[in-house]
Amino acid sequence: MTPIGNYRDWRRLWHGIEHVLTLGGWPARLASELGASVDVTVERHDVRVATALGASDILRIKFASDFHAGPSTPQKAIDNALEQLARIDADVMLLGGDFVSLRAEYARDLARRLAAIPAPLGRYAVLGNHDHWSDAKAVTALLEDAGITVLTNRSMQLPHPFDEVSICGLDDHTAGNPDADAAFAGAAATRILLMHGPSNLLDVGGRAFAVAMCGHTHGGQIAMPDGTPIKVADGPLSRRYNAGRFDLDDGRVLLVSRGIGCSTVPVRLNSPPAVMTCTIRRV
Repeated sequence: MTPIGNYRDWRRLWHGIEHVLTLGGWPARLASELGASVDVTVERHDVRVATALGASDILRIKFASDFHAGPSTPQKAIDNALEQLARIDADVMLLGGDFVSLRAEYARDLARRLAAIPAPLGRYAVLGNHDHWSDAKAVTALLEDAGITVLTNRSMQLPHPFDEVSICGLDDHTAGNPDADAAFAGAAATRILLMHGPSNLLDVGGRAFAVAMCGHTHGGQIAMPDGTPIKVADGPLSRRYNAGRFDLDDGRVLLVSRGIGCSTVPVRLNSPPAVMTCTIRRV
């Protein structure tokens, strides 16, 4: 297991207990039998940028985060999310981490199915805190073996016709070792920032990017009828940037997805699962 600085003894103990208590995946099955919603919505965003994209002026991205494959997420919710992603016509697919809960092996089938979803210019991912706690090296290997590029503190320039676009991947703020200098090094004029949670903005500081895409918050997972989260995910910016679009300074845009799966409790309330699309247009 990859050692993580904030993976404290109490958390290690709790994960061990949780694994034993959820053997066989009964929480997700019980939630499904009791009628937990597994419908997945598609949230659509349009972002205009002044920097060049390349020979084309429109880049289409599909994004998903927080599958949490494991005992707390109904399989049908994951199936529905994958079906929605397959229907979305996009150039690139970005994946915001927390592929699993508790065990890295849950990423094996998920990675294979994600790799089969059309994305002509590539599939790129970062890890989330649960991936680190489960085994970052193993999750990374399963994703990359399936053909998904994991961008841990590094960038990747897109091919033609988007030669002026780089995907910059930043390691998780709460459980990883984020290095914004490395993530942005050599990046092209238009930078799409891929990160797990909104608190990664603290690692980014004032560095330039066009759009940042992340998840982690689950939109609270259990929220008030107006969407206000009852409890937020770990991270100092999780409540401030809980879900949706946020226009930051210097023309930067933050998009936060509610994600797909469940953490610990196999239920969502007033925060339905979602995947996201983002169309970037040069003005």
